[in-house]
Amino acid sequence: MFNGTEMFLVVGALLLLTLCGVHIAIALGFTAAFGIYLMQGDLEVVKQFVSNTAYEALRDYVFAVIPLFMLMGEFLARCGAARDVFALVNRVLGRLPGRLGIATIFANAVFAFVTGVSIAAAAAFSRIAYPEMRRHGYERGFALGCVAGSACLGMLIPPSVLMIVWGILTEQSIGRLFLAGIVPGILLVIYYCAYVFFVALTNPARLGEGVPRSEQAQAVTGKSGEPSGAEGVSIRMATWSTLLVLALVVGTLGGIWLGAFTPTEGAGVGAVGSMIVAVLRGLRLRGLMEVIVSVGRTSAPLLLLLITAQLYSRVLSMTGITAAAKDLFVNSGLSPGMILLIMVGIWFVLGCLIDSISIILLTVPVFAPVAQAVGFDPLAFAIMGIIAIETGLLTPPFGILVFTVRAALPQEKIPLDEIFRNAIPYWICLLVLVISLGIWPQLATWLPAVVFASKAG
Repeated sequence: MFNGTEMFLVVGALLLLTLCGVHIAIALGFTAAFGIYLMQGDLEVVKQFVSNTAYEALRDYVFAVIPLFMLMGEFLARCGAARDVFALVNRVLGRLPGRLGIATIFANAVFAFVTGVSIAAAAAFSRIAYPEMRRHGYERGFALGCVAGSACLGMLIPPSVLMIVWGILTEQSIGRLFLAGIVPGILLVIYYCAYVFFVALTNPARLGEGVPRSEQAQAVTGKSGEPSGAEGVSIRMATWSTLLVLALVVGTLGGIWLGAFTPTEGAGVGAVGSMIVAVLRGLRLRGLMEVIVSVGRTSAPLLLLLITAQLYSRVLSMTGITAAAKDLFVNSGLSPGMILLIMVGIWFVLGCLIDSISIILLTVPVFAPVAQAVGFDPLAFAIMGIIAIETGLLTPPFGILVFTVRAALPQEKIPLDEIFRNAIPYWICLLVLVISLGIWPQLATWLPAVVFASKAG
C-alpha cells in the first residue's frame, strides 16, 4: 500500500507527462510501471506485470470490437451510403423549414448507428451536406455549425467507440451500454432539430429562405450544370441504400441485444455485411484494401491506449488511490449532486485540453467507483459522462470536430473561430442533455431494463 507521498508522485507524474504533450499511451504505461516499481522496488516484477497485463488484454476478444465496428462504418462511408441517407431524408422532409439542416442531423443519427466515430461523420457530411446547404443559400457559419454539432451523435449513439472503451475499463456490459445510449441519442436529435427549426422560423434568412442563390453557392454544381453530390442521387437508389444500412444496423445491434451473438461477433457480422454492401455498391479490391489499411492505422493506437489504460487502472486499484478518492468524496459531506457537478466540471475542463478517449482513460477508473459509492446508477453515469466528455469535441482549443470540418473543406479557407462560434448552440444542447440525465437517469436505464427483463421472462 502506498503512503500519501507515493500516491502524489504517481498521479503527479501522469499529469505532468500529459501536460508536457507526451502521448497519452506512453504516459499511462510509464506511470503504471513507475507505480509498480515504487511498490515492489524490482524491475523484474515490473516487466512481468506489464507483459502479463498486455498478454491478457490482447487475448480478450472484446478488443476486436473497435476495429470491426470501424470497418463497418468505413466501408459504408466509402461506398456512398452516407450520401444516400442524406439525400433520402432531405427529399422526405419536403418543404419543412430548415429541412437541409434537419436532414443533416437525421442522416448523422442514422450514420452514427454504423460508425461509432464522430470524426468520420464530420468528414463525410462536410463534403455531402455542407455544399447542399450552401447551394440553397444557407449562411456559411450556420451550415458549418450544423455539420460539426450533429457529428457528435456518432459518439453517443451505438456502436460508440467511447461506450466500448468505457465498458472495457469498468467491465460493464457493452450491449447494455449500447441500449442505454439510444433514448438519450434520440433526445439529442430532438434538441438539435428544435434549434434548427427555431432558427428557420425566427431568422429564415440564415437558412436561405427568400434569398436567391448566390454565385458562390452556384459554383458547387457540377460542370455539366447539374447538381453534384446528394442532389444527383435518384430516390430509388437512396431508398435502397438506406434500407440496406438500416437492415445492417438492426441485424448487428439487434443480434447483440437479443443475445444471438456477443458484441465482438456482432461487430464481425456488421463488418462483413458492410463489406458486401460496399462491393454491391461498386467498391473494388483497391478500395477495400484502402479501407482496411485506414482502419488499421486508426484503431491500432486505440488498442495500445486500452492496454496501457488497463495497466494504469490496475495500479490505481493496487495502490489504493481509487479507494482514497472514493473515501474523500463519500466522507466530504457533499451531496451526490455536488459530487456529480464536480466530476462533470472536470470533464468540461479536460475537454478543452485533450481528446475524449484520453479523458475516459484518465478519469473513469477513479470517477466510476466514486459514482457507484454515492448511489448513481452505473449505466446512467456512463452515458452522462460520455455526453459531458463529448462537449470537448466542440470546445476550443482542442475541438477535434471543428478541425475535422475545416480540414475537409480546404478550399473554403474557413476561420476556426467561425465554426466554434456557430457550434455553441449544439454544445448547449449537449449540456441540457447532461442536466436531463442528472434529473431523470431513467432516460438511460429504462430501455436496457425493458429489453433484459423481456429476455429474462
